[in-house]
Amino acid sequence: MTAAPAVEKQGTDVPHLSVAIVGNGFSGLGTAIRLRRAGVEDFLLFERHGDVGGTWRDNSYPGCACDVPSHLYSFSFAPNPDWSHAFSPQSEIHAYLQRVNREYGIDRFTRNHHEVTDARWDDGTQRWTVTTTGGTWTADALVLGSGALSDPSFPDVPGLDDFAGEVFHSATWRHDLDLRGRRVAVIGTGASAIQFVPEIAPVVGKMTVFQRTPPWIMPRRDRRITGVEKALFRRFPALQRLQREAIYWARETFVLGFKDPARMAKAAKLAERHMRTQVADPELREKITPDYSMGCKRILLSNTYLPALDRENVEVVTEKITEVKPHAVVTADGTEHEVDTIIAGTGFAISDLPISHRVFGRDGRSLAEHWGDTMFAHNGTMIAGFPNLFTLLGPNTGLGHNSVVFMIESQINLVMDVLRRLRTRSVGAVEPRQEVQDRFVAEMQRLTEGTVWTDGGCRSWYLDGHGNNSALWPTFTMPFHRRLRRMRTDEYVLTPRRILERS
Repeated sequence: MTAAPAVEKQGTDVPHLSVAIVGNGFSGLGTAIRLRRAGVEDFLLFERHGDVGGTWRDNSYPGCACDVPSHLYSFSFAPNPDWSHAFSPQSEIHAYLQRVNREYGIDRFTRNHHEVTDARWDDGTQRWTVTTTGGTWTADALVLGSGALSDPSFPDVPGLDDFAGEVFHSATWRHDLDLRGRRVAVIGTGASAIQFVPEIAPVVGKMTVFQRTPPWIMPRRDRRITGVEKALFRRFPALQRLQREAIYWARETFVLGFKDPARMAKAAKLAERHMRTQVADPELREKITPDYSMGCKRILLSNTYLPALDRENVEVVTEKITEVKPHAVVTADGTEHEVDTIIAGTGFAISDLPISHRVFGRDGRSLAEHWGDTMFAHNGTMIAGFPNLFTLLGPNTGLGHNSVVFMIESQINLVMDVLRRLRTRSVGAVEPRQEVQDRFVAEMQRLTEGTVWTDGGCRSWYLDGHGNNSALWPTFTMPFHRRLRRMRTDEYVLTPRRILERS
């Protein structure tokens, strides 16, 4: 039997860890693997569910797939030569993460069904006290790998709780519910809806798609990866690495369009042609044509969504939903749309992360209280007032053009460098300098000015309620990688380790 991870016992009988990790998706798993590869064994990974995978475990709705090419949407140190398609379906990404989890032996460091309910920094001991539904630990460092796509966001519509039919979110798909013949309301037309709508439209009796803002949709250049290609990738791994590099650099160029609305307008012509070839009804085309610059909201990829909207049993409604009655969705024009099933494709709680209400810094205030209405973190990773805390895929690390797995691995580089200093036993706490963090936040806003995200004429989750960019990394990703390759000591406060008596 494999030995359990080494855990130091304190006088209070509360077990102590070097690192506590929250969440077992790409971020948490990647951190755990890097720790193991560095010889660190005194860490635990707390997962509130019962399996690895995070977003790719939870989102199992019909048609769920990635919109970043498979060879790039994977760990650089764990290539998969057996992807079936250029864009991976959800089941393959989940299986990939399960395999990597097994191969690196992370199971014995994982505590499943342990939801973190409270995490508090103690300046006296220079430790985090992490309370979960399965027990309490202390830790020198805390890594938040729970991400922004972990807690579904339901529409705030009066009467929704009193609906007499079935209601669920796409992130918690009801696989036990037979949709054949049902009258289905779909609320939202974002990245999830454009994937599941084409899958269920042929079987439901009637579908009403409630659209607040139409998305820009580009062709999905997907294809099967041939057996010959897979064999070559297995025989010559360097070929797959080369293809990964080619995809990465090609996608880096996409950021030029986001920075220049005029350049993006040219790309929009392709999306308009795509719509004309897929939607015959001119009235429907007018309904679903965006009136904002392409890229202002996330650009979506699909070859099946637009034709699904043109089906006889599908109706697109653009009037605002005002309430939900027990058997109908009511819109601002007074129309009652009778339905027996409501599916929310309304995304996730991104600007108000639930975990931020459970993490408390030096002054006793929660991360949510520090943030208020605008999230911030130096280099998207560490936060002044929260020593030895790392938030992966935190503020200003989202992307509209490349792979967030690249961002995660870049952040883990910084995590490992800081942890190396903490393990020397001369440094007890590390956090960014307030003025450095402020400069970084100001830089993010400056780099966002004049882009399609601010000047594109739309409202999106990229910008918070004050119009600040607290979500996106607004330029090329390679500078981010270079910034986080190692800790720049002049940007941080390093507090010497306090010598405490251990009983």
